[in-house]
Amino acid sequence: MKITGLILAGGRGMRMGAVDKGLQPFRGMTMVEHAIARLAPQVDFLILNANQNSDIYAGFGVPVWPDARPDYAGPLAGIEAGLRHCTTPYLMTVPCDSPFLPHDLVARLAAAMLEQDAEIAIPVTGIGAERQSQPVFALLKVSLLDELATFLQNDGHKMMAWFAAQKLVEVFFEDEAAFRNINTLEELQRFEH
Repeated sequence: MKITGLILAGGRGMRMGAVDKGLQPFRGMTMVEHAIARLAPQVDFLILNANQNSDIYAGFGVPVWPDARPDYAGPLAGIEAGLRHCTTPYLMTVPCDSPFLPHDLVARLAAAMLEQDAEIAIPVTGIGAERQSQPVFALLKVSLLDELATFLQNDGHKMMAWFAAQKLVEVFFEDEAAFRNINTLEELQRFEH
């Protein structure tokens, strides 16, 4: 499977005080550099979705694409931008604010996708009442672009609503902390150590 990795850095960072989360320093690097370091060895190519500071992001040596839709339309708009600029049959998305993502994320999602003949594979963590889907970490077929564009055109925004309408496989990951995202400056400081 040829896979392009997409790092989603297109949000406004409102919970972090309206700062660009991907560019915040964390353990000696920016948050986006952690995402690049974790994802790059798992995919064939990397691209980045950002709606601000694109010249700074381009300095990390990764092509940068903004949303095609105005007003920070959410992660699905970032995924749409990624699908539009993806040159491989598959796209793997990860957020820029999750510096601990698993080193075997792509391999495990790809194996499940092929085994189940699915169109999308996402991780899930926890069991029972603690079970949680992790849809921002998604492996998708690029052929879904038109369906996603139609969903967004019809004011759809909820990731799981769109994912559930596709052939979806969920893959259990035991390490919930690997999918931790850092949303506030307080969390940034707490996990620094």
